[in-house]
Amino acid sequence: MRLPLSRKVVVGLCLVAFFVLLSLIGPLFMHTDPQATGPDVLQAPSCRHLLGTTQTGEDVLAQLINGGRVSLGVGALAACVATVLSVTIGLISGYARGAVDGVLSIITSVFLVIPALPLLIVLAGYLPNKGIESVAIVISVTAWASGARVIRAQTLSVRRRDYIEAARASGERGHRIIFAEILPNEITLIAASFLSSVVVGILAEAGLSFLGLGSLTTVSWGSMLYYAQNAQALLAGAWWWFIPPGLAIALVGTGLALINFGIDEYANPRLRGIRRKMPPSPPTPAAAAEVAGDAVLSIRGLSVDYLTDADPVHAVADVDLTLHRGEMLGIAGESGSGKSTLANAVARLLRPPAMVTAGSVRYQPRSGADPVDVLGLDSAALRAFRWADLAIVFQSAMNSLNPVLTIGAQFDDVLRAHRRDMSAIDRRKRAATLLERVGIPGERLRSYPHELSGGMRQRAAIAIALVLDPDVIIMDEPTTALDVVVQREILQEILQLRQDYGFAVIFITHDLTLLLEICDTIAIMYGGRVVESGTAAELHAGPMHPYTRGLLDSAPRLRGDLRALHDIPGAPPDLSALPAGCAFHDRCSYAFDSCVDTAPPLLDRSGRRVACLLHDSALRPEPVPEPVRGRP
Repeated sequence: MRLPLSRKVVVGLCLVAFFVLLSLIGPLFMHTDPQATGPDVLQAPSCRHLLGTTQTGEDVLAQLINGGRVSLGVGALAACVATVLSVTIGLISGYARGAVDGVLSIITSVFLVIPALPLLIVLAGYLPNKGIESVAIVISVTAWASGARVIRAQTLSVRRRDYIEAARASGERGHRIIFAEILPNEITLIAASFLSSVVVGILAEAGLSFLGLGSLTTVSWGSMLYYAQNAQALLAGAWWWFIPPGLAIALVGTGLALINFGIDEYANPRLRGIRRKMPPSPPTPAAAAEVAGDAVLSIRGLSVDYLTDADPVHAVADVDLTLHRGEMLGIAGESGSGKSTLANAVARLLRPPAMVTAGSVRYQPRSGADPVDVLGLDSAALRAFRWADLAIVFQSAMNSLNPVLTIGAQFDDVLRAHRRDMSAIDRRKRAATLLERVGIPGERLRSYPHELSGGMRQRAAIAIALVLDPDVIIMDEPTTALDVVVQREILQEILQLRQDYGFAVIFITHDLTLLLEICDTIAIMYGGRVVESGTAAELHAGPMHPYTRGLLDSAPRLRGDLRALHDIPGAPPDLSALPAGCAFHDRCSYAFDSCVDTAPPLLDRSGRRVACLLHDSALRPEPVPEPVRGRP
């Protein structure tokens, strides 16, 4: 993957490249000594002196070109030293833990809390040699701590991942794991830290020189400002003396910051800009405001697109679902069917380039108040809604739990955000109660996520979701990464908690047989659409859609006679290029001519809903086609 060359990055590269080239090759074309005095005193810019002269007749352009070498060199040298320190200390601290981590963390914290500029002034004042190398080293001493803290946090996250455990189990030594396994995963973070340190180094050198504590015998952008200030160039109206070095520092800092945007986009695809103009959010239909009976969540006509430079990808298309209070609604389908995108849309967790393009999500409060338009909530209302009324449990608890905070701290974060009137003691009691309720001792609140087993982490994530007693919990494949024994324990825990607390659940998984066992109703998704829905008993007794039948026939039965398993041929469709007609027709054993060019509507058949032309009497052929051997 290449560094994304957005307009900001291109501008940043051009700015930095201009001043680097000016400093490197400028002296080859301009032979004027930057410290040579002359009779032309405080001359404004002219053909003879393009940027004017100083109070003693020195050429400002010559000083700007040669001073760039010093300022940029100090910034680069200081950044190199600071980055080496921060990477070394951050990696060792995050990987070693224990006493080593404690000592290094204390040292890092001390340098973080000491004001950088006063420390810089004190250190610079005692320098025996005020050359640029000494200034750069002093600057690096004050600039490494913030980078070390960030790298330590990232190392804590990476060190417990499966591939690190595999490397340790295979006998790799600690230094090899640190520099060959962990360090490559932090390159973008280190690069961003380096560029930030360059900016800090340039600004620090300019600040020290401006205060008279730098190397004033050497021309730099900072020393130019120092002499301009001493000569009162501003009062004399000699703008050409102090504006060029100040502007150069500002432009280089801006260029490096813009390049950092590109590094962020490289490391995080969610930050990449979308060139395609996003359409405005559609108005919510008035009919969607009606929530029937004891429905707690109503999803009507929900569509989600991923907007790209080419055509949009229709990840979710016209989904209608109703979740009743206390109900467990299962959503099944193969990977890429739109299940997680649907969950993120309902919880308002979508990030660009994903966007809701149609439909509504309505929540009915337990108080009986008017329904809440979830998609229309502003930022403050959305923060209050999430976790208090609707919570979510993600697939990977290790990724959803902050690796650098204890479990108790993460409970506390949620409670402090939503229950500001609760005391610290009450918050801790609430967290301990819920942790014990899911089968984890209360004293494990002091544990970090990596100190818990996979099943305990998932239980902790469920407990955090319950901390505000929400009405709805979305569980996105919460047991996928666990072994079957732990899965069974987690599922029994979920069912018991639902019975005790009365919340409704949207349970997302690719395992239809699991949903048949634990859910009240089930919706089957394929190609971003709901193709069948009904009660678990109805789907088990007589699946109406060939895709549902294929999912059932491809899974072994736990009870009853042994039977042959039949997988579904082919692969799920590419959502960016869905086939015409029924998206399942090329994998369906019952497909007929109309399936190729006619998209089946979602039909209501005796309370059940199915999107299949076999159940459309106007289009279904007579007799019904025989299934193709080897297909569901």
